[in-house]
Amino acid sequence: MIKIIQDDAADPLIFHVTIVEDDGETYHRVTMSNASYNDIFKISYTPAQCIEAAFRFLLDREPKEAILTRFDITVISRYFPEFKREISAYLNSI
Repeated sequence: MIKIIQDDAADPLIFHVTIVEDDGETYHRVTMSNASYNDIFKISYTPAQCIEAAFRFLLDREPKEAILTRFDITVISRYFPEFKREISAYLNSI
């Protein structure tokens, strides 16, 4: 399960994400600027939905423990160049 709490709507947006699985929990702090939100997600979904989709994308590629504890959403593309191309499939499944 992915739990997301969004801080006040500042720029950048700040999210506190908890990933809960049978073997434990991990905690993450993710930032996303309004420019990144527009560029990556095209504002078709809420910011929280975009963060959830991004974490589903990450969890399909690595265990929760391997996900950085603090990062900006743009970092994902550095590790996984296919992120922008494939994120829409994850958004459509929410």
